[in-house]
Amino acid sequence: MRVALFVTCVNDTLYPQTGRAVVTLLERLGVSVDFPSEQSCCGQPQFNTGYRYESEPLVRRYAKAFEGYDYIVAPSGSCAAMVRDNYPRIGRKAAAEGRGGELAELAASVVPRTLELTEFLVDVLGVTDVGAYYPHRVTYHPTCHGLRMLGLGERPRRLLSAVRGLELVELPGAQECCGFGGTFAVKNAAVSAAMGADKARNIETTGASAVCTVDNSCQMHIGGTLSRLGSRVRPVHIAEILANTEEVPFR
Repeated sequence: MRVALFVTCVNDTLYPQTGRAVVTLLERLGVSVDFPSEQSCCGQPQFNTGYRYESEPLVRRYAKAFEGYDYIVAPSGSCAAMVRDNYPRIGRKAAAEGRGGELAELAASVVPRTLELTEFLVDVLGVTDVGAYYPHRVTYHPTCHGLRMLGLGERPRRLLSAVRGLELVELPGAQECCGFGGTFAVKNAAVSAAMGADKARNIETTGASAVCTVDNSCQMHIGGTLSRLGSRVRPVHIAEILANTEEVPFR
């Protein structure tokens, strides 16, 4: 089985420890992971802002970079959802405009092979107990793309529930958006900040030491809001929890 890591822009630029955690985790489970250096952005910022044509070269680049791999694993619900949900849409629109079926064919070649990390663990590897240890009280925020576009469901929670030492506590209003939404946070800053504040207050009520998501983009927004409110709750990506096997001190 040939597996490639699609690390995504946010992780590569701001949270490289998440990509390293994915590799650590998968190698511990016996999976050999490649990192194609040709990979770049999936095109989500362009597409979501209305620049569909500008996203098309990135569809081509993605397909070329990950050609030949059985699975493409991404520690990001939003970027996996971009490939799975929007690449076919880009292909259909190009074909409808009389520009041929190339993009649709490329989309069809990568969609079934692109999986968010927890999907790969539960659905492909068939594991929920990955041998992790994380002795902290944790609450989980299901990010919008993972929840609504990928339909991750209980996969992340099942994985977290099997972590030794971890106490998983319910988050009030868990399915409400944190307010990030990529360019939404820039275009509608006041609304985004208000939504983030609501999410942060709900997190505080849980008494958790850490809040976990499957998307570092949302994690960034939540973490920044918590920090501005003076909270001591630590934002952490699920890959970092699942990769851990030793005591994790909070700083």
